[in-house]
Amino acid sequence: MAEKQNARISEEAATQASEQLRKIVDNVEQIIVGKRPVIELVVLALIADGHVLIEDVPGVGKTTLVSSVARSVDCAFHRIQFTPDLMPSDVTGFSVYNQKTGEFEFRPGSVMSNLILADEINRASAKTQASLLEAMGEKQVTVDSTTYFLDEPFMVLATQNPLESFGTYPLPEAQVDRFLLKISIGYPNFEEEVSVITQEYGRHKTLQPAVSKADVLQLRDSAKRVYVSRQMAEYIVQLVGATRGTPELLLGSSPRGSIALYQAARVWALFQGRSYVIPDDIKYLAPYVLPHRLILSHEAKTAKRTATQVVETLLDRIAIPLTGDNT
Repeated sequence: MAEKQNARISEEAATQASEQLRKIVDNVEQIIVGKRPVIELVVLALIADGHVLIEDVPGVGKTTLVSSVARSVDCAFHRIQFTPDLMPSDVTGFSVYNQKTGEFEFRPGSVMSNLILADEINRASAKTQASLLEAMGEKQVTVDSTTYFLDEPFMVLATQNPLESFGTYPLPEAQVDRFLLKISIGYPNFEEEVSVITQEYGRHKTLQPAVSKADVLQLRDSAKRVYVSRQMAEYIVQLVGATRGTPELLLGSSPRGSIALYQAARVWALFQGRSYVIPDDIKYLAPYVLPHRLILSHEAKTAKRTATQVVETLLDRIAIPLTGDNT
């Protein structure tokens, strides 16, 4: 589980990486008010090379959040409105015949960008939803037997409305499992909403990049050099393994959940300016990384338990390991 790390990041480099990460978050906060924890999680997913599923009601700033993050890291941004009539070729691209040259030419789809907002992804058919699978998993798309590689960094942020029940196609478990995190933005509090409507955090404010795309790729490299001890790796596997044995769940997390928690914990350690992962990193992130990978039993649903509550119960049950070999 724990990968070999020959060049552990220094404390000084970890501090510098933390400053850059916080600079991105601070920049986005010029537009998105009162949602710093959510912004941090989206930036974390970007650096961890993962994708984010946002489940929330309309109008809470999902599109603004994604576009603000894209501008803060100087990346291209595309929004795809998923509708029942959206075709897979609209997402991946398609080939057209050029009569002048007598050859087929590839027309890139909307997925050919850095940050993709898949808005209301569950409104499209399962076939169109599946058009994102290759892009999310392999960072490439294949059209007419030709493979096109996507530019790095690449991240999909998909939204779905929990209150919508008509005209939707639920995401299959295999696709939901490809998202590193599942988060909710939530409503602003009273003072924050007053600030929003009076445009103290003006929607038309010009946002300048806080870092470059090259900086993002460098931060990804730094995260890979954050030290994860054997004890921390075992703690992750114990937690994920516990989801497969509890009667409250019909389906526990796959090893992809372990890998996701491992990757996310390293980036969160960088956020804190540390060169090593501690149990608190894992405990903080588990409720965002694991619940969407789980399927509740009928008894748990009847008892009105949520997957997040099940994860929190498992966190309370599993002994926290010692951290003596981290420093």
